[in-house]
Amino acid sequence: MCDESRILICVPARYASTRLPAKPLIKICGREMIVRVAEIAAYLCRSNADCDYCVATDDLRISDFCASAGLNVVMTSAACRNGTERCAEVVLGLARRPSLIINLQGDNPLCPPWILQDLINEWKRDPSAGVYTPCVSLSWDAYEAMVEAKKSTPFSGTTVIVDRDNHALAFSKGIIPVVRNVEEARRINQNKSPIRRHVGLYAYTYGTLAAYSTLEESPYESGSLEGLEQFRFLHNGISIKVVDVDYRGRASSSGIDSPADVDRAERIISEYGELICD
Repeated sequence: MCDESRILICVPARYASTRLPAKPLIKICGREMIVRVAEIAAYLCRSNADCDYCVATDDLRISDFCASAGLNVVMTSAACRNGTERCAEVVLGLARRPSLIINLQGDNPLCPPWILQDLINEWKRDPSAGVYTPCVSLSWDAYEAMVEAKKSTPFSGTTVIVDRDNHALAFSKGIIPVVRNVEEARRINQNKSPIRRHVGLYAYTYGTLAAYSTLEESPYESGSLEGLEQFRFLHNGISIKVVDVDYRGRASSSGIDSPADVDRAERIISEYGELICD
């Protein structure tokens, strides 16, 4: 199944969740969340030659459901600590190595497929990086909204700064770069702020993902500091290419972690329509 793919979209899916147990199987507008995510992956596979996907889980209830629904599924170890490790276990077990692996989390049913396509296109254009990840360049209004939001939820939202070739220099739960003089910065560029909001999606080359578990952990991964796992790559000298993307007017949404997130996802679908209509 996955063995013959140059591009693999891996969908890690856990059954256990403190705030939303069994969340991959919760229905959103009538369809299970894992079905919605798998549909995004399958759509990308139809749009790209030599591409496949699989759901990666350690739970038989998810595996059995996926099998009954006709979704590609692979069982993984319960020892995996995060989605990256789960993707790595899948890839290391394949007979043929995919060149690019996209980690599409199983609780991300509103991920626009064109954002994933942007990552694929950038990898094809410039295959020199080890990791590819998207960002959104914020308007000044969006920047001010982020500043206001961080007054009450300081660790929500991640920002990134890049070098001249759009390789990541640093990520932060704070707002970087610091805008010391908003008026002057606005004068220099009226259309958008210098702030890039990181979108938590990743595509890895095979070598990078295969080496992940052997890489030395960065101190910035710890919960007492930034708590961002992508620092492991930077800490070990692996380049992360940051790709500017556009939600095309749709409301953005992070993962589904609570009943309130389910309600919000259903409101977004009601207002903007389904992501995939074919």
